[in-house]
Amino acid sequence: MLFKRIREDIKVIMERDPAARSFLEVYFLYPGLRAVISHRRAHWLYKRGFFFLARWISQRCRKKTGIEIHPAAQIGKGLFIDHGMGVVIGETTVIGDNCTLYQGVTLGGTGKDKGKRHPTIGNNVTIGSGAKVLGPFTVGDNSKIAAGAVVLSEVPPNSTCVGVPARVVKINDVRVASAIADLDQIHIPDPVSTELCRLSLRLERLEKASSMGQSDDLALKPFCTAEDKSEKKGEATDETL
Repeated sequence: MLFKRIREDIKVIMERDPAARSFLEVYFLYPGLRAVISHRRAHWLYKRGFFFLARWISQRCRKKTGIEIHPAAQIGKGLFIDHGMGVVIGETTVIGDNCTLYQGVTLGGTGKDKGKRHPTIGNNVTIGSGAKVLGPFTVGDNSKIAAGAVVLSEVPPNSTCVGVPARVVKINDVRVASAIADLDQIHIPDPVSTELCRLSLRLERLEKASSMGQSDDLALKPFCTAEDKSEKKGEATDETL
């Protein structure tokens, strides 16, 4: 059973990594595969009560590959850990079939509570380099987590998540409406330009009023601010006194 699973893991890497040239190269030189194989042995021992030996295998693999997988974590078939350095998979993590993790990914917990505190990753999920998935929630099947994202809540199936904290930007390849996403980042209002335009209109109105013999007060009336009106009211009171 173990050797059959190893062959499946190697086949998955050959299919997904264009740099993989041969089965021998993948078996001997890919740290992600070494980590998965070591985990399968450690997990077998952990389920049968050999906790110390399971953790020893896990820590030995961590020193050799830079990938830390708790022996209690449940991992499905076809997991591809690409590059691998800095990957951390916590104790109560569950990973489905045919998932891909890149370097620096953390599948971690929050708080010090016992029991389920790590994420459940569905089938065919891709998690980009440096992404953090923290907490006891589910990342749905066929989802993609962008590099550097920090996921703190449940992700629906067939979704794409980006950002810190992560937000869903696509579901079933359809863009999700968002006030931030819809913000025009190019045509941003310029307050200086707006004020110059207002002054230009005011000057134009003054010139037009002057040519028609109107008083300045009539020309300025549409542009008077509340402060201007207050000052004029004060001047009128002084003249009366």
